[in-house]
Amino acid sequence: MALTLARLAAERPLGLRVLTGEDVLDRPIGWVHPTELTEPQAFLEGGELLLTTGLALDEETSPAYVRRLVDAGVAGLGFGVGLSHDEVPRALVATAAEVGLPVLEVPRKTPFIAITRAVSRAVAADEYATTVRIGRAQQDLTRTAAGKGGPAGVLRKLAKLVDGWVLLFDRTTVTEATPASARAYGVLLREELERLRTGTRAVSLDGREVVLQTLDTGARRVLAVGTAEPLDTAGRHIVNTAVSVLSLALEQDRAQAAAREALRTGLVELLAGGQAELALRVLTATGEKPPEPPWSVLVFLGPPAARRRLLGALEGELFAARSGASVVAFGPASVVEPVADAALRVGGLHGGVAGPVAPREFSAGLEQAELAAQAAEAEDKILVSAAEHSARGLLSLIDPVVARVYGENLLGPLRRHDETGRGDLVESLRCWLEHHGHWDVAAARLGVHRHTLRNRIAKAQELLGRDLDSPGVRAELWVVLQT
Repeated sequence: MALTLARLAAERPLGLRVLTGEDVLDRPIGWVHPTELTEPQAFLEGGELLLTTGLALDEETSPAYVRRLVDAGVAGLGFGVGLSHDEVPRALVATAAEVGLPVLEVPRKTPFIAITRAVSRAVAADEYATTVRIGRAQQDLTRTAAGKGGPAGVLRKLAKLVDGWVLLFDRTTVTEATPASARAYGVLLREELERLRTGTRAVSLDGREVVLQTLDTGARRVLAVGTAEPLDTAGRHIVNTAVSVLSLALEQDRAQAAAREALRTGLVELLAGGQAELALRVLTATGEKPPEPPWSVLVFLGPPAARRRLLGALEGELFAARSGASVVAFGPASVVEPVADAALRVGGLHGGVAGPVAPREFSAGLEQAELAAQAAEAEDKILVSAAEHSARGLLSLIDPVVARVYGENLLGPLRRHDETGRGDLVESLRCWLEHHGHWDVAAARLGVHRHTLRNRIAKAQELLGRDLDSPGVRAELWVVLQT
């Protein structure tokens, strides 16, 4: 912490007396400069405590002298009494009080060198503390980046070190925020981000200083650091260190992500080419546990940005890979619902699901899922099953009159129930079957809560007297609903 006029005046051995400026004694002292020049401003940088005995000053010249010191930006004036003056000139004190310049009376017994030493010790201690703080922060940030914390851990550590909030932008989109509530600042900074091409920019936002600094990465990323007070020397060094380690960590993550993506795409190609045994050996060798067969195979089509977001949402959760202009995911039947939910959240995607298939039958499952995804895209649906898509071809073989009569008899209990206004069972059953029995997706399509949908399907099963968990029953009902 920098030495202030208040702390210096509080050092009893110096015997300093505050004459003016009691309300601004929190000013930091950059250095001490003894001089008897009446116009010393050419030799000052600002922030100094100027020491003088007033050898060339009197009641007439003091006011102009004080105003020159204020213009030069000095922190305060130490006036030594007992040599040139028995007391500080009244005009000097009055003018200093008027313009807000702190004046400290220095007694005859206190040599100026004692004040210089006190300030020097404080400056040296402050610089040492700054150096130690920077060194420890650099170690903490580097250790975090190299460990399991990764880029997100670096941001959390940086926010703590500067006692502020931190945002990481990919262009103008917030990708990380610490704390999470700081994400709201992203929109407010968008205009500044668009202006910033490279380097650093400091802006004011809600009374806080915000430092924007571009990262040295392939993609255009910007770090934003918001603090209640402007960053000091240590704070600026800490932010610069964070920028360096973040740039390195993000580039490493990007390279690793690209390698993982290429590997997974290659594994899908091996499986599609009938090389299931080799694909599984490679997957195991990379440290990943192959999904338990038999597998459900999902294919999603959509814009490149939506496919990228889906891959990001599934990263680390299950096996998903880019394959041509689609995203392919596979695993046990339990993965179908979370993948469909993720696609629904991303939006703009259309998927097909096939299976279950054994690893050696992956190629056939992939082809069926691709055809179902194309059907979903044509019909603007989130998900179509291969079984559902294939069943449509059978409808042409059924006599329409026979199918209609059969359908009326089978679905009659549901339609009579719906006529009472107690629930839309027929449409709920149709939507549920259409989305392969996925509660959240079907409920979202119907605009009802999933518990409401579960109750409706349970009621439909009761009225139909059939087990809706049976694939045969589901297929029969789906065909009837299409007639």
